Amino acid sequence: MILGLMSGTSLDGLDLALCRFSGYGLHTQVEVVHHQTLAYSEEIKNSIREVFAKDQIHFPSLSTLHAQIGRLHAQYILQSLSTWGINPQDVDAIASHGQTVMHRPMRTGQLPDSTLQIGDGDHIAHLTGIITLSDFRQKHVAGSGEGAPLAVYGDYFLFSKKGEHRILLNIGGIGNFTYLSASQDPKDILVTDTGPGNTLLDAYVRQHFPGFHYDKDARLARQGILHIPLLDSLLNLAFFQESFPKSTGPEYFNIDLLNQVIQENGYSLTPVDTLRTLTEFTAQSISNAMQSYIPGIEDKSCQLIVSGGGSKNPLLMERLAKINPQMKVTESDHLSIASEAKEAVLFALLANETFMDDQVASHRRLGDSPWLSLGKISLPN
Repeated sequence: MILGLMSGTSLDGLDLALCRFSGYGLHTQVEVVHHQTLAYSEEIKNSIREVFAKDQIHFPSLSTLHAQIGRLHAQYILQSLSTWGINPQDVDAIASHGQTVMHRPMRTGQLPDSTLQIGDGDHIAHLTGIITLSDFRQKHVAGSGEGAPLAVYGDYFLFSKKGEHRILLNIGGIGNFTYLSASQDPKDILVTDTGPGNTLLDAYVRQHFPGFHYDKDARLARQGILHIPLLDSLLNLAFFQESFPKSTGPEYFNIDLLNQVIQENGYSLTPVDTLRTLTEFTAQSISNAMQSYIPGIEDKSCQLIVSGGGSKNPLLMERLAKINPQMKVTESDHLSIASEAKEAVLFALLANETFMDDQVASHRRLGDSPWLSLGKISLPN
């Protein structure tokens, strides 16, 4: 069994998914034995925000937090295994994504792409007594990828279906999708980030609605009126002029950027109008990416299968269905893996691939993404 760990940029907490695998690649079979999410304390969230996606930080704090997050995740692992009645000795490996604090694609070619996740795998391995794989994104960057999105592996191996076009859309802090052609040919795969998912929405709610961390059931956004000029300005940001595939993060899409756009154009909006517009911005940017990047998507009968926190936003889901009438829009739960567990399962799968795939070669590709063995291995002792 492999225990997958995922903590996203929304800072909700740590998703844990205990998985039993057989096979690998397109022959992968996975059973999610247990899964749960354990919340971060406000103290931990604030500590992460102090170093997250900032040009200048207190470097000793980052160094300490790297170990602190690793030890916290180890505590959550042992707590979860105890709750589930699982002996740590029965877990073959841990696959830890870590907590992203910087994602920096550099498209000029003058400097290398880079990405940084904290939560030291050595601390996890030592405290749990379980072999731990971490730093999955670094190898992807080294192999000419951008380190994101990595969902392509799990999407292709677990969810592709011969004869059916599928788009696996994840709406976390950032939106990203994997297009799986009905041909099931890896050369036809397309994978990219689309822009903001929940990151602007959640940050705006925290700033303007004290006591709220996100717009539950879109209750706030539904009170607002769409502001077309702001929407158009956001959709014309530089990121959307760049070629696919591409990746991004809150380093770019943040409240400072939003305020800059509003102030430069002299827009005047109520907070609920801004939330309604940001919700539409997420829906439109995702839809534009699919329509621009996937050849002939307007004429294809296609399933749009949505996971991540955004799949629980009813207004966002309604808008995706309205903008893309040729697609059947559903949540990923019907694929036998709960939406909230999907990303943790992905990293467990990546560890399984690293252990099992004996056909690794530097030239292999999943569409535009390098097909490599990912993750650094930390031994318990």
